[in-house]
Amino acid sequence: MEQLKLRRFTDEDIPLLSVWLNKEYILKWYEDPDAWLTEIKGRTGEFSFITHFIALYEGKPVGFCQYYPCANAGEEWYGDIPVEGSYSLDYLIGKEEYLGKGLGKGIIQLLAGKVFQQVDAERIIVQPEAENGASCGALLASGFCFDERNQLYCRNKE
Repeated sequence: MEQLKLRRFTDEDIPLLSVWLNKEYILKWYEDPDAWLTEIKGRTGEFSFITHFIALYEGKPVGFCQYYPCANAGEEWYGDIPVEGSYSLDYLIGKEEYLGKGLGKGIIQLLAGKVFQQVDAERIIVQPEAENGASCGALLASGFCFDERNQLYCRNKE
């Protein structure tokens, strides 16, 4: 998938992301578009610990993704996995015509590569809804394993 690339998110991407977040098939998993947009708009302040990207396929924007160190997120879904050294990520395909073409797997792999460039990154953990078969399948196809005890997907740094 060498036609797939990630570039840093800019203010010019906000209107496009807003459209994507309000699509029915995305709202199912990303329930509150305004909360996501608030984080994006605060990416140089309160939410500067999150690194955001636009996924480009053949030079066209097709999706959004981000990663963040779990220690900064204040979330509590990690189970018994150490917060230190753990990162998580989020991703979506914003254009329907690109669903089911393996781009989710490609985005996850590119994003994991960026996470594992971070000096303190030891693992990536992700917890999509169990009903989100496409996301769960993309994680498994990207080298993640399902951790039964903690009910999340995990991939350790190689």
